[in-house]
Amino acid sequence: MAVTGDETESAATGDMSAYQIRSPTSSLPQGVMMAVSPASLHSPQQLAEEATRKRELRLLKNREAARECRRKKKEYVKCLENRVAVLENQNKTLIEELKALKDLYCHKTE
Repeated sequence: MAVTGDETESAATGDMSAYQIRSPTSSLPQGVMMAVSPASLHSPQQLAEEATRKRELRLLKNREAARECRRKKKEYVKCLENRVAVLENQNKTLIEELKALKDLYCHKTE
């Protein structure tokens, strides 16, 4: 059943005679109301705008995630490059030490 009337005036004055009770125009049994999904309350244009907004938000989040991933990758590569430099220096030092020990050993045996 539907209630009609000028709600603002009757609410202000408290006059209930402004409301009328009408019988439903559908073929549903009395007391049964049709459920309406929230999606059906929106126009196709609103749904398209919502989909576009969600897509743009998803793309923005993806862009930010990709930027962060590239930053972390650069940091990781830089860390690896530093490690390579340290290990190369260590290797060079060890080779020189080995060479010096070999020379020392060779001179002792003679």
